[in-house]
Amino acid sequence: MALRFLLGIDTGGTYTDAVLFNPEEGVKARAKALTTRHDLSEGIRGAVDNVLSETGTEPSSIRLASLSTTLATNALVEGQGGRVCLVMIGFGPEDLERDGLKAALGTDPVVFLPGGHNVHGHEAPLDTSALTGQLDALANSVTAFAIAGYFAVRNPAHELRIRDLIRETTHLPVTCSHELSSKLGGPRRALTTLLNARLVSMIDRLIGSSEDFLKARGITAPLMVVRGDGALISAAEARLRPIETILSGPAASLVGARFLTGLDDAVVSDIGGTTTDVAILDEGRPRLDENGAVVGGYRTMVQAVAMRTYGLGGDSEVHVNARGLEGALTLGPRRVLPLSLIAKLHGASVRDTLDKQIKATHAGRYDGRFAIRSGLPDRFASGLSPADEGLYARVANVPIALNDLLLSSIQKASLDRLVSRGLVHISAITASDAMHLLGRQGQWDKDAARLGLELACRIRDGSGKPIASSAVELAHKIEARMTRQSSEVILAASLGEDGVENIDPAKSVSIDRSLNRTPGVVRFSLALDRPLIGLGASAHVYYPAIAAMLGAESVIPADAGVANAVGAVAGEISQTVLVTVTSPDEGVFIISGGGRTERMTGEKKTFDLARTRAREMAVRMAIDSGAEDPVVRFHEEIEAPEIEGQRKLVEARFAATASGRPRIT
Repeated sequence: MALRFLLGIDTGGTYTDAVLFNPEEGVKARAKALTTRHDLSEGIRGAVDNVLSETGTEPSSIRLASLSTTLATNALVEGQGGRVCLVMIGFGPEDLERDGLKAALGTDPVVFLPGGHNVHGHEAPLDTSALTGQLDALANSVTAFAIAGYFAVRNPAHELRIRDLIRETTHLPVTCSHELSSKLGGPRRALTTLLNARLVSMIDRLIGSSEDFLKARGITAPLMVVRGDGALISAAEARLRPIETILSGPAASLVGARFLTGLDDAVVSDIGGTTTDVAILDEGRPRLDENGAVVGGYRTMVQAVAMRTYGLGGDSEVHVNARGLEGALTLGPRRVLPLSLIAKLHGASVRDTLDKQIKATHAGRYDGRFAIRSGLPDRFASGLSPADEGLYARVANVPIALNDLLLSSIQKASLDRLVSRGLVHISAITASDAMHLLGRQGQWDKDAARLGLELACRIRDGSGKPIASSAVELAHKIEARMTRQSSEVILAASLGEDGVENIDPAKSVSIDRSLNRTPGVVRFSLALDRPLIGLGASAHVYYPAIAAMLGAESVIPADAGVANAVGAVAGEISQTVLVTVTSPDEGVFIISGGGRTERMTGEKKTFDLARTRAREMAVRMAIDSGAEDPVVRFHEEIEAPEIEGQRKLVEARFAATASGRPRIT
């Protein structure tokens, strides 16, 4: 029998990884390529072609391709994404103040429409006039629409009417809140819908690039995508609900960590270019956050692994606080392009500019910093102000020094807005540059890293002394800061999983004394109760020291750098359907979810239908997604308190989850 191979792909902020996986023998080959944001297929092609050529594998022998990504997570952490119009039906401006919705919306437009439904699905009159007059203008200033209706989970009719109107007029992507969650909580559902709409174009580009490449290579296997809870979904589903791919990469890393180490209990920390993701393995399974994933400070309605994501990675921006007597370093949360990387990509011009800045008589305000276009299509620049548009026109596809780009202080704010829209990347010194200078990494341009660090040494602290006497000393300081800051975020995540949310490891004197091993009459110490699994391309660089600081055993698997790609093909397909029953009047029941809303009589008959509907729909969805022989888990909750001696049904919830391995022919 011919060997059957599975292809795992992980597209991260810096690298795209690929693994070739055989169910009988495990990982056969692995490869990395730089993520090419202007055309994601280039990075995918580079990684996949390498594993195919290394093994001589025929494309026809690949029976399943699976994709995980941190692009959605990174975008939310960095505050990036397309410009979206939020349409709220039955809500008022005061609802923007709840669940962080106003902060997430920022300057994006919002339209309020009368309408919506009540808890039993009965409608209020819908008036579309406030929207119809603006649609033509909005079509030219946003990339997508998000619709959230009052109690749309009970009756989505108004959301569907507005969706059809917008699609017919603008032909832009539209996300409805009832498609993403069946839970109550309108403002948080609106927040989840808004974030989903911001990610639609990005994930659509990624999946489209993957499908185009696979087809061009003669790989006809179905393409799956890792969801935030570690389960697999079809590429078509991921296109409709890209918000479900937040924490896709971290979830895949947990599945991969379990597969690669065999450990049932561990703290798993995955360091990438943009983020550090921390989660807990308990008895071989990742903990899930039933309240919804928190990413970029926003709690969504997306069920995902209980992963804490921090803006801390190898490419995190290095900040110097020069106000104190001793210059303090911090890393992140924003990712920048390492100087060593852009010098490798764009040749000697970067090194020459850095060299001129070092030799200049007077230091420039933005020495060691460059800007470059991200490569997004021009339509993503819609809605820019004249000032932002003028600055964007001066940024090219090759690096330009910020000293030459920014002619006034006010232009710095314009540049920050362009970066937040994902249109422009900043390049500056990072921890990756420090590691290149120290010889811990070597894939990019070491000379550019050295020049950038030498420029940074000119910064003086509050006492007038340079923050470091040499580039090497500064590199060691950055390394130490990465070790300490990583230890703090791992501790914060672990304490949070223990239910301790009121201790900030970065501010606790006791934790500081413990991590520094400070001697004294009172000796403080701490330790994790399980091993620390370090994942990521640079795990071997950082995690031995981090584990030592935390008093934990360090476990770094041989394939730590491609654990996400391994997890992408080691997961299961899983679909959950929630059906709810409410009772507006004595003896009358409304059943919602898993099909059309129905009005019925008889509690037992209604409950039996709800259970059957949930099970059958979950199995059908799992099979349609490619699951083989799905197994169903069932859970129900019935809220029916006695009021004045009579039982009153508030709400009954019936949830069925169907799971199974993907079909491999």
